Amino acid sequence: MKDKTIDYLLRATWQAVTKMYNEEASKFDSTMATGFTLLSIDPEHGSPSTTLGPRMGMEATSLSRILKNMENKGLITRKPNPEDGRGVLICLTPFGQEKRTVSKEVVLKFNDIVKKNVTDEDLKGFIKVTETINELISEKKIYHNENTKNNE
Repeated sequence: MKDKTIDYLLRATWQAVTKMYNEEASKFDSTMATGFTLLSIDPEHGSPSTTLGPRMGMEATSLSRILKNMENKGLITRKPNPEDGRGVLICLTPFGQEKRTVSKEVVLKFNDIVKKNVTDEDLKGFIKVTETINELISEKKIYHNENTKNNE
């Protein structure tokens, strides 16, 4: 393990998780991206389309494609946003609510199985490490602006 970099371990693990979720989602004629989107939409009030992409860490073009596909499958509807006349709310249909429940169960099962196989201490350590990595990235403490000298 000492020769594997942190980014390699993160990437390989995420690829395995993605593959696992996509295999499970395919049993329900779905994808991981669709499940993630269903879980990101407010199930009661809907979500403004402009907030979904940033919340999910997804580019507008990719999200747009997913939403169009979800609309075609009858999972979501688009409604005018009463708080922003120019905006649109993405709302779950009853079928979307049903599929959201399935997605939630899949994610909770994954969490439960991992928690049963990892100590609380190890899980807390994992969470701390991922929070630190995200903080270092968001505060640009790893790579500096081009105008900054290397390794300041």
